[in-house]
Amino acid sequence: MNVGSLATDLYREAQDTTERRALVLSGDRERGYACLESILSTLPVAITDTTLVGPDDRLRCEQLSQVHTAELLGTTRQLLVLDTHGDLQPNALGRIVGAIDGGGLLLVLAPGLEYWPDQTTTFAESLAVPPFTTDDVTGRFRRRLVETLREHRGIGIVEFDGTDSTGVPDDPTELATHEITETGLTHPAPVWQPADDGGNGSGNGNGDKSATPSDPPFPSAAYDACLTGDQREALATFEALSDSEQAVVLEADRGRGKSSAAGLAAGSFALGGDSVLVTAPAFRNTTELFARAGELVANCDSDGDGRTDPQGTSREITTSAGGRVWFRDPREAVSVLDTADIVIVDEAAALPVSRLESFLAADRVAFTTTVHGYEGAGRGFSVRFRDRLAESAHEVSEYTLVEPIRYAAGDPLEVWAFRALLLDARPPVAPLIADATPESADYRVLKPDDLLMDARLLREAFGLLVLAHYRTEPNDLARLLDAPNLEARALVYDGHVVSVALLAREGNLDADTRAMMYDGGRVRGNMLPDVLTSQLRDESASKPAGIRIVRIATHHEVRARGLGSRLLECIRDEFTSTVDWLGTGFGATPGLLEFWRTNGFRTVHVSTTRNDASGEYSVLILAPTSEAGQELHDRHATWFARRFAALCSDSLADLDPDVARAVLHSIAKEATPPLALDEHDWRVVAGAAYGPGLFDVDPGAFREVVIRYFVEEPASVELTVREERLLVLRALQGREWSTVAEQLEYTSTGQCMRALGKAFQPLVDEYGSEVAMNVRDRFADE
Repeated sequence: MNVGSLATDLYREAQDTTERRALVLSGDRERGYACLESILSTLPVAITDTTLVGPDDRLRCEQLSQVHTAELLGTTRQLLVLDTHGDLQPNALGRIVGAIDGGGLLLVLAPGLEYWPDQTTTFAESLAVPPFTTDDVTGRFRRRLVETLREHRGIGIVEFDGTDSTGVPDDPTELATHEITETGLTHPAPVWQPADDGGNGSGNGNGDKSATPSDPPFPSAAYDACLTGDQREALATFEALSDSEQAVVLEADRGRGKSSAAGLAAGSFALGGDSVLVTAPAFRNTTELFARAGELVANCDSDGDGRTDPQGTSREITTSAGGRVWFRDPREAVSVLDTADIVIVDEAAALPVSRLESFLAADRVAFTTTVHGYEGAGRGFSVRFRDRLAESAHEVSEYTLVEPIRYAAGDPLEVWAFRALLLDARPPVAPLIADATPESADYRVLKPDDLLMDARLLREAFGLLVLAHYRTEPNDLARLLDAPNLEARALVYDGHVVSVALLAREGNLDADTRAMMYDGGRVRGNMLPDVLTSQLRDESASKPAGIRIVRIATHHEVRARGLGSRLLECIRDEFTSTVDWLGTGFGATPGLLEFWRTNGFRTVHVSTTRNDASGEYSVLILAPTSEAGQELHDRHATWFARRFAALCSDSLADLDPDVARAVLHSIAKEATPPLALDEHDWRVVAGAAYGPGLFDVDPGAFREVVIRYFVEEPASVELTVREERLLVLRALQGREWSTVAEQLEYTSTGQCMRALGKAFQPLVDEYGSEVAMNVRDRFADE
């Protein structure tokens, strides 16, 4: 058998089974391309249905670089060629596999498999963050990838000998210097026909494709457009949104028709006159949703407009009944919820829990999510957000799509991609670790070589890291295995991971690098030093060495037992003698700030802009472990406490008051700014607290007192949560009296003003000068 006939047989087998196959051409790049040209000329695939992903346009077909493979999301191809000579980005590999349609073929041009793990690639160079170099980057991820390629069914491997591209014969598929080490052929019988199988459902109920629900609120054309019974059941689940205070959750792996079902539901509601707001991390994520909605509207409503612009500039479908399907990005969507009848959050797993919570303000809302995704996994959604959803006022209907639509169940490429990229990584099942406590768990260094040798350990650790962050992705797996600046630590109970932290070494940069950063240059992999140096103008901030906790997660079954705190304590004990500080950065929420504060970390900075995806302001916190680290912390904590009041009336004017309270309480008490109020200032403040004075005449003096109170937290002062929110909203952020009164539920602006004065009384008692005491006594006696 030659290479050409093998490629033909693999493609024919994929067509017969509606599965997918892969062929790896390993060795010299030019020999591989010569062979590839011949293969493409023999396969019955149109050039318009072929895409080359690589650095050069060599095949007279669509060509994309690996960094632009996001354009493949929501699209399908019959033939995809991936050139990995020079680079392999794990995220790109996941997107490429996801874009291959049933009956399609993946052709991979790769270096010699024996030597591939040791080659320097563009992605590997990105892992060499200062002060490390490319010599420090390992090839464990690619070594593991090669092992999976050799082991999995449906993947053929051809290895060319040598590195010289001379002497290529007229028919490259007849190359004498090659060996077919794996045919990839499985010789199955044709068994799967998606258009005629009737559908089996997903375990949620039997789905008969030919049956339409009796008296459905959706048009029959919507059900007729479904390809499987499983998809029809999913569409029927959306019918719950016809009533108020309803929520729908639709989960699926990729290729199950999740977005199509959501699009058919959106189009159905629009045909009935409803306004359907669609949001997702990016408009391109909703391509399939809008396409299906547009087709349904075009088929059912001759006066409607079901057209959509493939470039994404037109993001609205309208119907003659006055309904519409329209898109807004997540941040903007939150602000227009009251203008929509129904909200659909597509690719919800790629949004943080805090952002998802904001959509619960909608009366009727649906969340569709990819369980094992290439750009953020769904476990964080299913484990963490489900609790919030259950506590809401919504009645929840849910469905899980299992039956693939684009390719057959058990498709070899899907099975391989899940293993190679750990798309289905998850922590241990709950019963195995249910009895874990801080005392019974062991601290363990997760060395990359140990993770590579122990598949279960790797799956459990990475599975917990997936839970820790909404955008954990295949690139992170490669970083975990290969990046020289990253390390992992865990608490293990009975051999199973119950808590895990991903750590990054930062700082310890030389004088030239520090100067370059101070002058505006960027340095990869040094997040905390970069912000402190470039934004906060501290050129020496990058000199101390530190450990940044990139992510930390504890198994949901054993949370609130102190395991996360125990893991941080062990990390601190291990690194105290070798680094100057521990730190981290995250989207600020009161709960997270309190966790880190309890564990000895203190705030030194809050970003002045919100994260586009999460909608949160990021906070940087430090825990010094040496004199140099203490000096770094002290000066930045002092600067931060001094500038926070000004930030609150400017770039942080919309900061949630509870976040502001938590931020201020998490500043080290030693950084408490001194009060610089003169006698007149104290007459104004005390007069407003105890007499007829007004806050509005000189807010600056009041702000100093408020900052002092929040940072110092004197035991003798007891303010209610409502009073603290009042101090933030009016005294620090300067919001209008009417707005503050409404938000804090005061009956009038007058009552709100009096409440502010009363809140300042204990602060005057605690901090006031003799002049302030005289003012207090004068009006207290009246």
